Amino acid sequence: MDPAQFIPTPDTVPAPWFFFEFLLILTFFAHLIFMNTMLGSAMIALVREMRAQPTDPPPCRDIAAKLPYTIAFAVNFGVAPLLFLQVLYGHFIYTSSILMGVYWLSIIGLLILAYYSAYLYKMASGLPSASRKRTLGTSILLLLITAFLFVNNITLMQTPQSWEVYFHRPDGTFLNLAEPTLLPRYLHFVVASVATGGLFLAILAFFQGKKNPAGATKRLSTGMKWFTYATVVEIGTGIPFLFSMPKNVHQLFVGGALLPTLLFIASLVAAGFCLYYGTKERVWPATVAMAATILFMVLVRDLARQAYLAPYFHPADLQVVPQWSPMYLFLAILVIGVAVIIYMLKLAARVPEEVR
Repeated sequence: MDPAQFIPTPDTVPAPWFFFEFLLILTFFAHLIFMNTMLGSAMIALVREMRAQPTDPPPCRDIAAKLPYTIAFAVNFGVAPLLFLQVLYGHFIYTSSILMGVYWLSIIGLLILAYYSAYLYKMASGLPSASRKRTLGTSILLLLITAFLFVNNITLMQTPQSWEVYFHRPDGTFLNLAEPTLLPRYLHFVVASVATGGLFLAILAFFQGKKNPAGATKRLSTGMKWFTYATVVEIGTGIPFLFSMPKNVHQLFVGGALLPTLLFIASLVAAGFCLYYGTKERVWPATVAMAATILFMVLVRDLARQAYLAPYFHPADLQVVPQWSPMYLFLAILVIGVAVIIYMLKLAARVPEEVR
């Protein structure tokens, strides 16, 4: 059966497609920063909790105090790229969401429970070690399940040839488990979060060292080690991820087309700088290198999605019905929203640590 028969007719858009493409890349980049920080720092905290003796004081008060904030930012900053994805690829993402509808709708409940578990962990500093591990482990497990469901949906929206499963599984319980890229893609992004989490811990130690130098140098060094080692593993998981893609897709990034190849090489070079500055324990150059790596990988990911869907669709095919006034209103609200968030962060930074 021709997969094109399953693809609905796309809606019109109120502005040229590249406008939404830019906003999709920008907002997804911001979402990845917060999401990786959230998940990676939580996973590192759990490892530290597991290594601590039952009689030791809580080893991760710095992470515990900030974990609910990072979850809130990750979730809220995830809304915008999902909306822009729906604008450009709505007829794909809606269909894939219906195919796995039961799991997709469960994400709301999973995130709420993960958020509450993170708050319980924040308030569990006076409780036994087992209670801290239980609350933090629950939050991480729920976040990992949520990430797995998102990866399922993204891979499913890119493979319309698998949609005929609806005629055999119309109950919304389909998961794209036979997709070759599913596990490598999932592992690649989970490991990337550990690298970002380690860098986040190093940044926290850098600022804490200005107020209380005791132990800050060691914490900074530990965070940079997490960052460096996880980056090595991330590169290792990225190779099977690349070559698990269809041949016509992965060849674009290894010489098959100029722009995809240049972006892929740029991401590798940026990852190399991450390793270099990570081993030197230079926090801010490593932060710049990490941000560049994430940005290049977002661009690579976007080109890969276009290559997957090339036989059926390209965002340039969308019909434009100009409606500029809503776009201007959106941009104004976006600027105001960012300004409010920056103001709130400044207020939160002034609150004493023991009050948070």
